[in-house]
Amino acid sequence: MQKLPRKRKSNILFLVSISILFIFDLAVASQELIYKDRRPLKKVFAVQTGADKAEAAKEMNKGYLYDPTGKTDPFASFIAKREKIEKKQKRKPQTYLETLDLSQLKLSVIIVSPKGKWAMVRDSKGLGHVIKEGTGIGTNGGVVHEIRAGEVIIREEYEDFRGEIQYKDIIKKTPSTK
Repeated sequence: MQKLPRKRKSNILFLVSISILFIFDLAVASQELIYKDRRPLKKVFAVQTGADKAEAAKEMNKGYLYDPTGKTDPFASFIAKREKIEKKQKRKPQTYLETLDLSQLKLSVIIVSPKGKWAMVRDSKGLGHVIKEGTGIGTNGGVVHEIRAGEVIIREEYEDFRGEIQYKDIIKKTPSTK
């Protein structure tokens, strides 16, 4: 089979496309055109007097009324709200243990006796600190929730993305029980 020159191919393609458009135009032209009358304009705002005002009030009541109760404000910045909440929750640490991150503390000794339960944690400097249940510990507002044989459970409170308060338990174990 013989190859056609490039110019001839483009001419053939052009003629085929013109013929398709011509056939399509004949099919559309054979249909009758229907002309419709213009619709009357609606009165949006009109000057009302006496009885017209009452009618207008009834018409307005038929429309949609937006009730924002229970819905979030679509124009309020959720980032600004989050920053306000975080600023409120931040409080100054009351003890030295509340200035340290939990990863800096290592549990060294647990004492369980009939008089109570105590534990000793060492910070990164090597200083020991005695803790008991209810002691504030960690930078995220953690509290010693429970002291068991071989481990201490520290509970941190946080707010999830829905705004609900959740709890996260962190377990510190003595080096001999790992």
